[in-house]
Amino acid sequence: MNNFTPKGTFTALITPLTNKGEVDFKRLRNLIDFQIENGVDGIVVCATTGESATLTIKEKQAIIIKAVELARGRVPVIAGTGTNETELSLNMTIFAKEHGASACLLVAPYYNKPNQKGLYEHFRLIAQHVDIPIILYNVPGRTGVNISAETQIRLANDCPNIVATKEASGNLSQIMQIIASAPKHFAVLSGDDALTLPIIALGGKGVVSVISNYAPKEFSDLVRLALQNKFEKARQIHYQLLELMELNFIEPNPIPVKYIMSLLGFTKEVYRLPLLPLTNDKKKILKQAFEKIRQNT
Repeated sequence: MNNFTPKGTFTALITPLTNKGEVDFKRLRNLIDFQIENGVDGIVVCATTGESATLTIKEKQAIIIKAVELARGRVPVIAGTGTNETELSLNMTIFAKEHGASACLLVAPYYNKPNQKGLYEHFRLIAQHVDIPIILYNVPGRTGVNISAETQIRLANDCPNIVATKEASGNLSQIMQIIASAPKHFAVLSGDDALTLPIIALGGKGVVSVISNYAPKEFSDLVRLALQNKFEKARQIHYQLLELMELNFIEPNPIPVKYIMSLLGFTKEVYRLPLLPLTNDKKKILKQAFEKIRQNT
């Protein structure tokens, strides 16, 4: 297993698409360079913000290969390899390791709604067969199932290469239980930008972030300051960015963040159905908030 450290700001990268709806690998290069130049600690590809649900297996594999190539070892590349099928998730995780990913992000199996034993066995099987750092991804609002604190702690204790969880349950009580009881090698990363500061204050180690797509320096500074216990300065940045953190979910992610990235020239405003672009009134709200932040930072 490599020396990946689950700490800091990891950008859940959008997937740029051409006007024809194909993956735009030329723009992917610019995106990755922009992230690295602005101080993020790693990038995550083929996850929710990357529209993983509508990417084909071949597209995901091509993105993983290209992202590793473009990052050139400057930051870790975390590959989203989780699906609702254990065997496919395992095969994707094996592929990611073989092609240079530093770690894998495994979402809870969606739609199937497995019980806690099923969740445990799903993640345990993958961890036992692939010697790569694994980050659990708990997002009940998307998957329909919550990975309980007890299950996450059990997995952390039983599988040394399960090194972190991306907690997007929004349940601070559960998050505190995990932080308090998990082994030392296991980190809690916020899965909600707006909860990053409180989660770090409680003992979390960072974030898998949406807003860092277009505010990588600012949000990385916030996380770095918080991890250094410089909470007054971190809090100032938090409140500067809070409106945008919330507006990023004015429509399902990644619709809003991709709109802002299109304003910056990093992608076309292209999505795959069933996702559609923002309406003009919501674009206006988001653009005004974004321009106000740019003027004040």
